[in-house]
Amino acid sequence: METTARSGEPGDAAVRPGAGTPERVGAGATERVGVGATERDRVAGGEAAGRPGETAQTLDRGLRLLHLVADAPAGLTVTEAANRLGIGRAAVYRLVGALTGHGMLRRDGDGRLRLGAGVLHLARRAQPLLAEGALPALRRLAEQAGATAHLTVVEGGEGVALAVVEPSWTSFHVAYRTGARHPLERGAAGLAILAGRSGVADPVSTVGELQPGAYGVAAPVLGVPGLEASVGVVALAPLDADTVGAQVLAAARSIAAALS
Repeated sequence: METTARSGEPGDAAVRPGAGTPERVGAGATERVGVGATERDRVAGGEAAGRPGETAQTLDRGLRLLHLVADAPAGLTVTEAANRLGIGRAAVYRLVGALTGHGMLRRDGDGRLRLGAGVLHLARRAQPLLAEGALPALRRLAEQAGATAHLTVVEGGEGVALAVVEPSWTSFHVAYRTGARHPLERGAAGLAILAGRSGVADPVSTVGELQPGAYGVAAPVLGVPGLEASVGVVALAPLDADTVGAQVLAAARSIAAALS
């Protein structure tokens, strides 16, 4: 942080019992030759009618497993994951195998399940979309407060400035770099995120915690599934807690609505 001066067609396939010769039934039917039924024929015949539901259930379990691991700082054992999901260990091992193959999960030295680098890859791909959705509210906040506005998200246990907007009309303001990192326990942005974990939406104010002489006000962005974030401003002069706090809170609600 530094200070700068600026001015297919429908059709049902029918199977005739005992048919031993090639036949096509219906406009959109698949061709059935002898007893060598294809997988598509068996589905049409109703033998795999439950498979789409099973696939959806497996997907749901895999996503739930990812969320469980994400919410467990110390990781999870397969047994713990099975108990929380209410399924058998063998089913968890199958999910882990698939998710590990895609880089979404990994096993640490103790065999505990942790998030893999593939999750970070997806998160980084999503970050530009988050920033784009937040920019209108950040611009409005920066102009209202006359201070540098920012959207901070959680990544790797730290707060990361994802989007930053500086006011256009001030002579001096704080230049806050996109990508800047800081502990969640220091600074208004991180403290607001921690408060948001408890469902507290009230603005948080700090002085000089990340940079001497810098004043910050931030509020958590709540109600967006899978997102831990805050919106705030930072300035070189004291900020009116009531006025700026209300502006920051309005921006946080606006961004939550835009990203939901």
